Amino acid sequence: MDKKYYTPNEVAELLMVSPITVRQWAQKGWLKAQITAGGHRRFLSQDIEQFAKERGLTLLTEHDNTLRILIVDDDTQLAGFLVELLTGFDTPVETEVANNGFTAGRKLQEFKPDIMLLDLMMPGMNGFDVCHQLKEKPLNKPLRIIAMTGFPTRENIDRIINAGAEICLAKPLDENLLLHTIGLTQINSI
Repeated sequence: MDKKYYTPNEVAELLMVSPITVRQWAQKGWLKAQITAGGHRRFLSQDIEQFAKERGLTLLTEHDNTLRILIVDDDTQLAGFLVELLTGFDTPVETEVANNGFTAGRKLQEFKPDIMLLDLMMPGMNGFDVCHQLKEKPLNKPLRIIAMTGFPTRENIDRIINAGAEICLAKPLDENLLLHTIGLTQINSI
């Protein structure tokens, strides 16, 4: 990061989130912002780096702009669909699939993803257990966990968020919401 000031859209791209999320972080005082004479927010590179480090967020650099996504779902048809969905964006995306929680652990070490799309209801080790174990042990690389479930009860959503997922999306998945949550599209461009 050699540029001194960044716009909310540029920060969103660096942190792989939406510009709305960046603005909310600034409004809450979590991400330090400078206000221009015209009333626009600008962010210093050192403040962005500090925020990313404190929150365990992946900060894209110009040298590493490939987004690595691990899809963990026992539904092979849905996993294949997600692999297809996540191709063809300006941000290069590399995907891997694990069909159960145990395989996900091995793939985490080998693939080192930035984001995990995690199904909650799988045989053996379910998504709750996977998320809890991941967040219990600090990884070498911060990991965003986006949970997915066909059973979006308040209890399941609260339980997975408390285990460390950033959001829980209902199945069938809203493709636009998923892509926006990952940071591949902006909500107003959908």
